[in-house]
Amino acid sequence: MAGKIPQQFVDELLSRTDIVELINQRVPLKRAGREYQACCPFHDEKTPSFTVSPTKQFYHCFGCGAHGTAIGFLMEYDRLSFPEAIEELAARQGMQIPREINFEQGPDHRPLYELLERVNAYYREALHAHPESARAREYLRQRGLNDQIIDDYQLGFAPPGWDNVLARFGKDAKTRQLLAEAGLTTHKEGSQKHYDRLRDRIVFPILDGRGRVVGFGGRLLGEGTPKYLNSPETPVFHKGRELYGLYQARQACRELDHLLVVEGYMDVVALAQFGIRNAVATLGTATTGDHLNKLYRASNEVVFCFDGDRAGREAAWKALETALPLMKAGRQARFLFLPEGEDPDSLVRKIGRQAFLDQVQTAQPLSEFLFARLASQTDTTSIDGRARLAELARPLIAKLPAGTFRQMMEQALAERVGVAVDVPPPARPAAPRPGRRVAPRHQAPGTMPPIRRAIALVLQYPSIALGELPPGWEAIEQKGIEVLRNLVSHIRAHPETHSAALVEAVADERLRGHLAQLAVAELAVQDDAPEQLHGILSRLLEKQRAEQRNALLKSTSLSAMSEEEKQRLRELYRRS
Repeated sequence: MAGKIPQQFVDELLSRTDIVELINQRVPLKRAGREYQACCPFHDEKTPSFTVSPTKQFYHCFGCGAHGTAIGFLMEYDRLSFPEAIEELAARQGMQIPREINFEQGPDHRPLYELLERVNAYYREALHAHPESARAREYLRQRGLNDQIIDDYQLGFAPPGWDNVLARFGKDAKTRQLLAEAGLTTHKEGSQKHYDRLRDRIVFPILDGRGRVVGFGGRLLGEGTPKYLNSPETPVFHKGRELYGLYQARQACRELDHLLVVEGYMDVVALAQFGIRNAVATLGTATTGDHLNKLYRASNEVVFCFDGDRAGREAAWKALETALPLMKAGRQARFLFLPEGEDPDSLVRKIGRQAFLDQVQTAQPLSEFLFARLASQTDTTSIDGRARLAELARPLIAKLPAGTFRQMMEQALAERVGVAVDVPPPARPAAPRPGRRVAPRHQAPGTMPPIRRAIALVLQYPSIALGELPPGWEAIEQKGIEVLRNLVSHIRAHPETHSAALVEAVADERLRGHLAQLAVAELAVQDDAPEQLHGILSRLLEKQRAEQRNALLKSTSLSAMSEEEKQRLRELYRRS
């Protein structure tokens, strides 16, 4: 069974997250008074109606009704599940998600994670303690890696031999099955005899966004093939989604100006040895859309670093084609081609850190690479050649999402060919989810029902719930009073809570949507929120007591009342 995420952890995560900073990485915001605005990323519009409140840690679109916290934004914009959104925010803040929580939807993969961690600890220990490990340590020394980098990237050693891991961990049939499921052991086709997948190799553990080991890469020390070997696809490891070194990069740099995508493990750790801690590597596969979504969630700029030979340029072109549909406002992609025969590992050792960083700064922007590549395929000095260029560029530019970058690319194409080119329009964004209610942007104080206004006041100014409220207000018999009671109770139990955490604490999704709208409703409050809340509850109490007095008097004459009824009537008058 999946464990429940402690609300206290969610509250703390939201309190540490700057929603303006988070959203601005994806949707450029402009200050508008105390808040920030942009054109809504969830529907087409020309006039900004998407508002982000730094004080409430909330966003709301007055056009389509989209609203929520940082968690909700990641779920809606990046198409993450709730657990993935929690992982994303926790990684940004360097927070460790409680170990007892199991986020998996469906099968419980905790035994796999636990086994992978244990095997990782074994490989790390073997690097220092195994009789055969001197060769591994010497190899790492020759590559210039110090103990700090070895420790930061948790490098290890898989000793020679067919069954080191199998013999140490496969004590029973269940664990042997887990070893195979985790990709740690394998067998030849047609044979049932299993053996260790990694043997006589430097081991590079692959960590997911939460810092959990999900797989391994291995670099062969002796003769043979393949030189590099990765874990196979498993229930917890998918090559097309994971990036080697991304977890360490985010741990080393809270704010990543850009991420450098290189080809191999040693490129990542060698750059880290020279203080360049923002490099990641794909795992023996081309860059995928999932890779890029992860990269752009960490930074607005990605620099692809490839060999300058034909194969490197082909790989770069594939990466460009994958990136085009993801080039939303504010995102950048650049391409760095290394001198022939060099890789990041060798080049940084040859020219040093600063010279390498200087080369990164000269990386070619996506637009320049695209047009240069297409121009090389035709003669742009002739009309026919320019027409050919237009036809080659049209389907590529059509992949770009709507926005300023697309408009500028269309303009750049027109300048190169001499006429405006009819580029197919971008795909329309998905319509808002059904059932979303659009909140009015302005609502006068007198037009909102009293209980709704009381709830809105408490959501927007949580500290007022800590003050003195009219005695007996909890007994008000009005629709919504239970919601207000729960909010006040939560605030008093967690005095440091804020608007976003209050809304996220509500389990009912429909109610959470209503509260999200109230959390951003304009209330015309001028430092009198406590007085307004007290006044609303006092008036509701008085109205309820008057109705009860009238009902009691109408039900029977004063002379016919019982002593208990007379006492009740006296209390109702005394409280008024």
